[in-house]
Amino acid sequence: MTEPVLTLQNAALSLDGNAGPVEILRDINLTVKEGETLGLVGPSGSGKSSLLMLMGGLEQTTSGRITALGQDLTSMSEDALARFRRDAMGVVFQNFHLIPTMTALENVATPLELAGHRDAFDRAEAELAAVGLSHRRDHYPAQLSGGEQQRVALARASAPRPRILLADEPTGNLDETNGAAIVDLLFGLRDRHGATLVLVTHSHSLARRCDRVVRLRDGRITEEASQEAAE
Repeated sequence: MTEPVLTLQNAALSLDGNAGPVEILRDINLTVKEGETLGLVGPSGSGKSSLLMLMGGLEQTTSGRITALGQDLTSMSEDALARFRRDAMGVVFQNFHLIPTMTALENVATPLELAGHRDAFDRAEAELAAVGLSHRRDHYPAQLSGGEQQRVALARASAPRPRILLADEPTGNLDETNGAAIVDLLFGLRDRHGATLVLVTHSHSLARRCDRVVRLRDGRITEEASQEAAE
C-alpha cells in the first residue's frame, strides 16, 4: 500500500477580519498518497489556495494537524518549516515570485545554493534546459515574457528534486497557448522527478489530467472524485 505524503486531520484556518475572526477552512480531512496528482478546484473564495498554503506550511492551522512526509508541520517553528520546504517541497505561484535582480539561471540556482549543493549552477542549467530556456539563462525576469517567467519558476521549484510539488494556479496569468505549454512541462517535471503534485486550478482540462480532484466550497471539502469519476 502506498504511504501518504500529506495528511490533514480536522484542519481549520481562521484569520482576523475587521468584524472578528473569519473562517477560511473548516474540518479539512484529506490524505495525499505518494506519486499522486491531486487537483483542488472550486469557486473563487472557496479556500483552495489557503488549503495549498497549509499543505506547504506557508499558513499555520488554527486547529487540527497536518503531517507531511512523517513530519508534523503544525508543531514546527517558522525556521524549521523553511528548512523543510527547502529540502522536501517545491512551490509554484501564479505570480512567479522571481527575484528581479537575478538572471534566470541565478533564480533557479538560488534554492540549490541555500541547500548547500556545490553543483547548484550545473543543476540549474539542466532544469532550464528541461523547460526550454537555455537560451534565456542570462536574462532578467523583466526581459522575459509571462510564459517564460513561469517556466523559470517551474525550473526553480523542481531543481531541488522535491518529493512534494505544490502549484497555485500555475496557468492563471497566461494565455491559452502558454498555459497549455506550462501544464505539459509541469506534468513532465513531475514524471521526471517522481514528485507528488498538488495543484489549485480553475481549468477543467487541467483538473481532468489529475489522478484525483477535490472540490471545495465555503472552506469545506464537498466532493472527492477519481479521474474517471471527474470525467
